[in-house]
Amino acid sequence: MDSIQDMPILEMKGISKTFPGVKALDNVNLSVREGEIHALIGENGAGKSTLMKVLSGVYPHGSFEGDIRFRGEPVAFRGIADSERLGIIIIHQELALVPLLSITENLFLGNEQATRGVIDWDASTLRARELLRMVGLHDPPETLITDIGVGKQQLVEIAKALSKEVKLLILDEPTASLNESDSDALLDLLLQFKARGISSILISHKLNEIAKVADRVTILRDGTTVETLDCREAAISQDRIIKGMVGRELSDRYPRRTSAPGEVLFEVKGWNADHPAHPGRRVVKDVNLTVRRGEVVGIAGLMGAGRTEFAMSLFGRSYGRNIRGQAFLGGREIDVSTISRAMANGLAYATEDRKQLGLVLDNDIRHNITLANLPGVAKRGVIDHEREIQVAEEFRRRLRIRCSGVLQEAVNLSGGNQQKVVLSKWLFADPQVLILDEPTRGIDVGAKYEIYTIINQLAAEGRGVVLISSEMPELLGVADHIYVMNAGEMVAEMPAAEASQEKIMRAIMRSGETLMSGEVSL
Repeated sequence: MDSIQDMPILEMKGISKTFPGVKALDNVNLSVREGEIHALIGENGAGKSTLMKVLSGVYPHGSFEGDIRFRGEPVAFRGIADSERLGIIIIHQELALVPLLSITENLFLGNEQATRGVIDWDASTLRARELLRMVGLHDPPETLITDIGVGKQQLVEIAKALSKEVKLLILDEPTASLNESDSDALLDLLLQFKARGISSILISHKLNEIAKVADRVTILRDGTTVETLDCREAAISQDRIIKGMVGRELSDRYPRRTSAPGEVLFEVKGWNADHPAHPGRRVVKDVNLTVRRGEVVGIAGLMGAGRTEFAMSLFGRSYGRNIRGQAFLGGREIDVSTISRAMANGLAYATEDRKQLGLVLDNDIRHNITLANLPGVAKRGVIDHEREIQVAEEFRRRLRIRCSGVLQEAVNLSGGNQQKVVLSKWLFADPQVLILDEPTRGIDVGAKYEIYTIINQLAAEGRGVVLISSEMPELLGVADHIYVMNAGEMVAEMPAAEASQEKIMRAIMRSGETLMSGEVSL
């Protein structure tokens, strides 16, 4: 007889979902057991998020084919409120919190603790403290969301799920924006929930996280179920999972290339920037950076180190105030005081925030790709629409953007394919120096390999690439030279051949101790 742990809390059978021009899901099956952590993985566009939207009622019953049973009973959700009533709670990759409301207000938004239509703030605060304690968050409940970091915001979302008596928790890339310590804390929390009998579905591209917590793994590819692997019976290697995801062996995560940097291409000297809302609060401090022709330069650092602030302030002063310093291209000082001048002088910056800053979501793929280089698709100042489509099609094939066509709106693409559109836009701008800020965040291993290949091609063409990444193995596998940043300063630099994760972390920790001791002025 099956134990309670082997009984399914969820069964999805024969799920198919079609959008205009594309079949997103094709006869997908998924079974989740009581009290297990079930990983759902696949390449970008494989159908993971679509399947979870079907489950949670975002795509209501009748808009798809197939059957869903929860705790043995058939269900037909007309909206997300129906699934939440049964304890199925989904936390999306883009957190749904209101920044200028307090933690308490966010926890009970739409689920207010009220008596006769009047909110009981004392009861709300008391319950909020209890929920925050359960997820290990010690900030006061009256704290505004805008005043806490992304890692803590993720915990608020989970506390919000607990307030709705969650039975099945769905997390879509929950650690994509978290540093290593916050990621570990979140995974430990999932294990605690498992011990309390709460089931979880974890969508993640970080295979080491899956190996740490998952009981079983279901792999989707091209909208179909490939297989379900049981991690309790035997350890499942990352290579085995990758083979299921991409349909082939991926023997080397990082494409090999011969590094042969040439003369100095790009230099930054004495770069400083203050916080935009707090004059006098220095966030970038006397930064110096050198990029040689054909070189990939990595910038390592923990979240909040100032890497993005440095990159954005450098690219047309798109972040910060009281910005000063010098930038040189080919030995000649260049004007980067506005975005258009920075672009005209050979710089490009692919932002880490693709939805807010990288794309015009309600525009199609074609317009997003050509937006940064309209003269490249114009004749005598008039857009040549045939040329525009030709360029977009070229990048769609080159970067393997999964879409129904280049006229599909960017908002309807998966996160990884949106990132490919951002990269296409800046590649079409034909820069001499391309700054990539977390270019593989939320992207599967197959697509990562393709992006690494593009980075290698850019270097082989004699361009310079600056790669900002929170994944140290990625920096070690791709970069030629690595800078380490902490608290707004470059605290170390080293050839990648001489670098290691331990050496990078040692530089960060050592600089942090120096700052705390007051040996370095702030």
